[in-house]
Amino acid sequence: MRPGSTRLGRANLDRLPAGIRRPAYDRSRTTPGIVHLGLGAFHRAHQAVIIDDCLAVGATSWGIIGASLRSPDTRDALAPQDHLYTVATRAAEGTEHRIIGALLDSVVARENPAALVERMADPAIRIVSLTVTEKGYCHTPQTGDLDERHPDIVHDLNNFDAPRSAPGFIVAALARRRAQGLSPFTVLCCDNLAANGHTVQRIVTQFAALRSKDLGKWIADNAAFPSTMVDRIVPETTDSDRDAVSSALGMRDAWPVMTEPFTQWVVEDRFTAGRPDLAAAGVELVSDVKPFELMKLRLLNASHSALAYLGYLSGYETIADTMQDSHFARLAAQVMEDAAVTLTMPDGTDLAAYRASLLKRFANPALHHRTWQIAMDGSQKLPQRLLGAMQDRLRKDLPIATHALAVAGWMRYVTATDEQGRAIDVRDPLAADFAVLAREAGPVAERLAPALLGIEKVFGPLGSEPRLREAVTAALGQLYQGGARRAVATLVSA
Repeated sequence: MRPGSTRLGRANLDRLPAGIRRPAYDRSRTTPGIVHLGLGAFHRAHQAVIIDDCLAVGATSWGIIGASLRSPDTRDALAPQDHLYTVATRAAEGTEHRIIGALLDSVVARENPAALVERMADPAIRIVSLTVTEKGYCHTPQTGDLDERHPDIVHDLNNFDAPRSAPGFIVAALARRRAQGLSPFTVLCCDNLAANGHTVQRIVTQFAALRSKDLGKWIADNAAFPSTMVDRIVPETTDSDRDAVSSALGMRDAWPVMTEPFTQWVVEDRFTAGRPDLAAAGVELVSDVKPFELMKLRLLNASHSALAYLGYLSGYETIADTMQDSHFARLAAQVMEDAAVTLTMPDGTDLAAYRASLLKRFANPALHHRTWQIAMDGSQKLPQRLLGAMQDRLRKDLPIATHALAVAGWMRYVTATDEQGRAIDVRDPLAADFAVLAREAGPVAERLAPALLGIEKVFGPLGSEPRLREAVTAALGQLYQGGARRAVATLVSA
């Protein structure tokens, strides 16, 4: 059979090769208990896989309804496949393929927002989870507060029953449940926000209070917003990836996801309406997630961002390519080492082993994670990934040169012109602001660095800290004078 002649679907699961793992439960008896906002590759390679494991041990009322807030692409690709798709786990030794069945249906919020609100308000739905990226919360990253001037928030306040934003959908559905005398669902954030549960609770209750103080108080008093830490590297799926997966299946999968063998999910065990047996699927249920959140943000995510910006400027397409350069491998290790002293971890946590595992994961030659992909939305990521550690190191009177070079790499990147004079496709909510500042300052570190550090939404008061301004300006000057690769080599050889 040619791989493209048959489409993956429930009718032909028994025609898959013997080595392909498939759902170990009867999907026809599975009912939804979760609505997930942000039906992207990360969710499908992480939480959906874990819920698939839960379903396999009898949690049949915890299937997932996925919601894409804007684009219909995922729904259009998965609906003809009965929402089945492949997770291809890539390691140097080879690739394993698994068919995931936890996703029962999907909707596109923009097409019919009222229908999504209705599904979220259904009493059968006990968890609403999210992977909408940092920018999807319509907040100010530096403060963690709702951005009341965000266009989607302005729209949602005037169109309460036809929202656009994730906070708008959550509040509209919770308001309906309150009106019907139903208990609230648990809001389970799975994005890289520091103290993500508390942050999302603050954003949601602030939005709700703008509609009704009583509604805001009801949500604050009754809904649960557990904090979580999620970890799995999920690169963008390419056409060649789709071809490879379809060849392995002997049939076409239009929307597979690629990932690595490592996966981790740490969850604060605080739910209002029950949960599946997450521990049976390998989830770490804890009373305090914050140490694990900071560990991941400041070790994995911070070094990832440093490699992304400086690696991209040096001409490296993927993280694995970047890690082949010994100077960049040392840079990643140094970012982690400098951040580690800002962490306070529970007894028994082996930070050295965790750092070593990250370096190995970054170097995985089978995982083609593009530096450009990681570089997206940096204005939303810097406060959690880099600035917090810089602030803590300054409080301890420790040097910040390594993190300053990473921030300078971001600054050089968002000017939208690379070291060869070619255009960079900068994807960021503040890209237009960066373009204005870059044009006014020109390629002069002493003008550009202070201009970008003055963006309150990104840097807050930290942007005026003299030691930080001096370190970042000096690092940016090095990038303009000798290029990213030379700056990295100089730093790690010092």
